[in-house]
Amino acid sequence: MSKDSNKKKTEKETKEQVYRKKLIKKRKPNRSIIGDILLYLILLLIAFIMAFPLIYAVSSALKPLDELFKFPPTIFPKRPTIDNFSDLFVTMGKSWVTFSRYLFNTVFITFVGTFGHLIIASMAAFVLAKYEFPGNQAFFKLVTVAMMFTGYVTAIPNYIILNKLGWIDTYWAIIIPAFASPLGLFLMKQFMEGLPTSLIEAAKIDGANEWKVFSGIVMPNVKPAWMTLIIFSVQALWNNRASTFIYSEEKKTLVFALQQIQSGGIARTGQGAAVLVVVMIVPIIIFVFSQSQILETMASSGLKD
Repeated sequence: MSKDSNKKKTEKETKEQVYRKKLIKKRKPNRSIIGDILLYLILLLIAFIMAFPLIYAVSSALKPLDELFKFPPTIFPKRPTIDNFSDLFVTMGKSWVTFSRYLFNTVFITFVGTFGHLIIASMAAFVLAKYEFPGNQAFFKLVTVAMMFTGYVTAIPNYIILNKLGWIDTYWAIIIPAFASPLGLFLMKQFMEGLPTSLIEAAKIDGANEWKVFSGIVMPNVKPAWMTLIIFSVQALWNNRASTFIYSEEKKTLVFALQQIQSGGIARTGQGAAVLVVVMIVPIIIFVFSQSQILETMASSGLKD
């Protein structure tokens, strides 16, 4: 390499360093200390507004009955108690269908529906993201369009199809439609497109078959995506009342049973507040343990700026 080319390279690197320093200076926020304090105060206010419904729901569940009807209402209980929770379990114990049966129904529907959704959405996303075939783009556009409609739009045709299949009043009326949720397929495909194709080709050269590539190479590398899929699926299935498709009391879900107690009148207001905490505690726990993975997926799939 000649001296001229080395000199040009050095000059180019110097110019790039100067340009980067200018960019860094431009990106530095031009705020005073008062501006920083105001910014943090605004962020704290927004965080409190967003967390307030959750705080109020938990504090209401810990209030005795007289404090629940106090006006003006207080945010935090003066005499916190767990009587609402104990009364809730006593009421559930008096039902001819046991609490454990309702819990089993909900856990079974949530676990099987989420597992099936994860497997089917991941396998379909892998094919759409890494293979070219006729109708590839058209099928993905169909999935994207399906995300624009809520389940209420297709409720009647869904009911007719499930009735023809003989799945009404069975768990499968809730589980099988959950397998085909378009959001999971969308998330998985967007994330899998970021995987280097060379990684898959290298695995095939080493003798891995399609299933080995999918289970041993692709899935471990898209863990944030399928963790996000799991929390969305668990949230949807755990909170599903299933009252449209399941009529037998012994097959109904925990959420349906709890909401029946919640609608029992003024005397059960405290138990109704406890119901809210019981229903939302599982999705919150899952979110807390997987929030970093979810934010990473949102950024990768284009759902966050």
